[in-house]
Amino acid sequence: MAYKFIKTEVKDNVGYLIINKPPYNVLDIPTMKEMNEALDEFKDRDDLNVLVLTAEGDKAFSAGVDVADHTEDKVDEMIEVFHGIFKRLNEIPYITIAAVKGAALGGGCEVAIFCDMIFAADNIKIGQPEIQLAVFPPIALLVLPKIIPTKKAFEMILGGGTFRAEEALNIGLVNKIVELDKFDEELNNFLKQFSKLSRSALKVTKKAFRKVGLLEFEKGLPLIEDIYLNELMKLEDAHEGLTSFLEKRKPVWKHK
Repeated sequence: MAYKFIKTEVKDNVGYLIINKPPYNVLDIPTMKEMNEALDEFKDRDDLNVLVLTAEGDKAFSAGVDVADHTEDKVDEMIEVFHGIFKRLNEIPYITIAAVKGAALGGGCEVAIFCDMIFAADNIKIGQPEIQLAVFPPIALLVLPKIIPTKKAFEMILGGGTFRAEEALNIGLVNKIVELDKFDEELNNFLKQFSKLSRSALKVTKKAFRKVGLLEFEKGLPLIEDIYLNELMKLEDAHEGLTSFLEKRKPVWKHK
């Protein structure tokens, strides 16, 4: 299928889903719809050991979901389409790896951390800055405490800061850091360890690995979506945060 905002390809037994909106690879609703279509195609393939999610350019894996799609008239559709990415990733029966160069922020960070592994360049800048706009990242709330120490998860979500390469590696947020100018070569080397393994064994092992997490995801996501849409998005400050970002000014909080 021909796409406008993403690219897909298969090399040997590795599939690639490439976000193609450089330099920042922002995820708007049309882009996320294409990602969902591609993931539907990938999850039905039986000839792959690995799916790599990556992006064009060195500046950003993805700077996040388009803030303009968080507005009151679009937020319900945005959440449905955005969370569709994770529901589909949960159904991928083989290994998923986020190959990250540059910024992975907000929704871009959530896409990366939801993959089974993160392979990153040394210019990575990863974080969840949503709280700075008086909103929170639903997927990160579900998965971050399972990946990194709880205290660091609180810092990342409630502080809204970002981690650079060394700290991201030290807290277990990423699997491997490589020099940016050697990224493609090192990624290929990293993938080789999975390419030579039994595809059927990988699928069964991943199924066992994900079983408990899948149950928690299916139960937890509707609860978090309800809080996000029916409590958070009813706050005056949430609308002020999003509006101030779009208007390129500092927010004026009412604390309600």
